[in-house]
Amino acid sequence: MVVAPEFIDQVPVGDLIPYDNNPRTHSAVQLERLVNSLKEFGFTNPILIDDDKNVIAGHGRLEAAKIAGLKTVPTITLSHLTEEQRRAYVIADNQLALNSGWDDDLLQAELEALGELGFDLTLLGWGENLPTFGEDIDLSALDDFDDDDPTTELADGVMKAIQIEFRPEDYEEAKALVDAARKRGDYVGMKLIEALS
Repeated sequence: MVVAPEFIDQVPVGDLIPYDNNPRTHSAVQLERLVNSLKEFGFTNPILIDDDKNVIAGHGRLEAAKIAGLKTVPTITLSHLTEEQRRAYVIADNQLALNSGWDDDLLQAELEALGELGFDLTLLGWGENLPTFGEDIDLSALDDFDDDDPTTELADGVMKAIQIEFRPEDYEEAKALVDAARKRGDYVGMKLIEALS
């Protein structure tokens, strides 16, 4: 049975209790972007709490609300969760969002349309660093790759690394995501390939 809470309550910011063991981090840049989003769109995603006003999901939104000077925020109380479910959902809420991707063609069309309408695209979450959409990658340079390298046998079964560049403001978050994936035993390279495919 799927439970759907019915009520959204306005709760004073100071009454909400962040979860001390929340493993999700929020950089200053991300919080700034959340504040800008709140100012542009309003508080559109309530904070999820338990019966004792402990935050289950929405820690970043709560911090952004404090920075923006909000006195109250919308909340939904998840009374139906057990203690174990509450602790698990603190993680699941974030990870489930990370599992989604983008349809690049549709995203590009929407960004172009919003730009033509004069909308401030920096409010969409990327700041000044909007995604770019290039042509398909030309892999023809690999056609002449010398496969007779004598060190090839030495590298059998050895993981190889690729350097990936991040903007300074995104580095800590990217590092945390990679560290978390490695701790789970995820093959980060394949996740990247799947995300880009």
